[in-house]
Amino acid sequence: MFVDKVRISVAGGRGGDGAVAFHREKYVAAGGPDGGDGGHGGSVILRVNDNLSTLLDFRYKRKYQAQSGVAGAGGRRSGKRGEDLIIQVPRGTVVRDAETEKIIVDMSSGEDFVLAKGGRGGWGNGRFATATRQLPRFAKAGRPGQERDVILELKLLADVGLVGFPNVGKSTILSRTSNARPKIANYHFTTLYPNLGVIYVEEGVSFVMADIPGIIEGAAQGAGLGHDFLRHIDRCRLLVHVVDVSGSEGRDPVADFDAICAELEEYSPDLAARPMLVAANKTDLLPPDSDHLERLRAHVEEKGCRLLTISAGTGQGLRELVLTVSRQLQTLPPVAYYDPEYVEPEVQPGDPEELEIEHLGSTWAVTGTWLERLMQDINFQDYESRNFFDLQLRKWGVFDRLEEMGIRDGDTVDLYGMEFEYRK
Repeated sequence: MFVDKVRISVAGGRGGDGAVAFHREKYVAAGGPDGGDGGHGGSVILRVNDNLSTLLDFRYKRKYQAQSGVAGAGGRRSGKRGEDLIIQVPRGTVVRDAETEKIIVDMSSGEDFVLAKGGRGGWGNGRFATATRQLPRFAKAGRPGQERDVILELKLLADVGLVGFPNVGKSTILSRTSNARPKIANYHFTTLYPNLGVIYVEEGVSFVMADIPGIIEGAAQGAGLGHDFLRHIDRCRLLVHVVDVSGSEGRDPVADFDAICAELEEYSPDLAARPMLVAANKTDLLPPDSDHLERLRAHVEEKGCRLLTISAGTGQGLRELVLTVSRQLQTLPPVAYYDPEYVEPEVQPGDPEELEIEHLGSTWAVTGTWLERLMQDINFQDYESRNFFDLQLRKWGVFDRLEEMGIRDGDTVDLYGMEFEYRK
């Protein structure tokens, strides 16, 4: 099965919590705090695998989570770092932010890309010891890893794209000129997914050609196989438009040529403006009294395209087609890579005075960037860390604001889902 577009969720591992510990050793008095730091969480990393040609594996698994870091321990022992999660994708996969659909990265160069960073490990209490605070009884919690939803979209890396109506001979051309072996049969939509073939012209000269499933009128609106596979010729430097000039199916080659050009224009004006050669195929089946070839030649030359006559079935004209394509590719720029469009939002530290407090009956909901970041640093499983959190709220006037707004004993305070009963 060929799958070329999927949506997945990825998350970096959470950082391990810092430890609250004190040195204990015989004959050593007042050893002091020696809690170690938590290990950083693992990251989710994308890696190109040239043996993959589809995104099929992502059809069955949509959520990916890297390993979390291990909590610190006494003796200033740091926790183990979480292992990175490597996700392998085919070369040419374009990664988009699911919400904005902007490009995050184009996995065509072969370099690894960190898609979701792991969370930072929390500091142990050994880091907080000072001359005036010699026995800190709190530590920082590990930070959560980065989470994001992305769309993986495979765009084949091909120099040349074969386009045209179904059953015009595109697959036969690919099979006769390359090592590819696509399915070939005398019915429409034999080709259900793109096929790639490497065409060797001569020593040291080759190019990659893609056979795109047949396009019909209305493909841009979803008719036939739709425009799902047109994305695979987005990178192509040259298009070879294959037209059946024999009229064996009662079709007019000029009308077919215009119809495909119109679909390309509707899908992408940039793609329609790409350099194009026209291959008039099935010339061996052309009736002696037919004027199809002459009319098509005059029409495409008027459009500024060059026409070559071939017969994919007999092999006639294929060598000339390959040489012509090779010569034209030498004058064209390399295969296009997509530049990143997505910009990571900057995380501001926040200001305690900018906290929003909403009164809902007997519940007071407090929100704000400063509070959210503070809560990420607190290990609420540890009593001393909770005391430190309470101290920070009082120090920065959060309780004073609540009292000014009329909070009463017994009211509920909600801090991002964590609720407690207020007592003066």
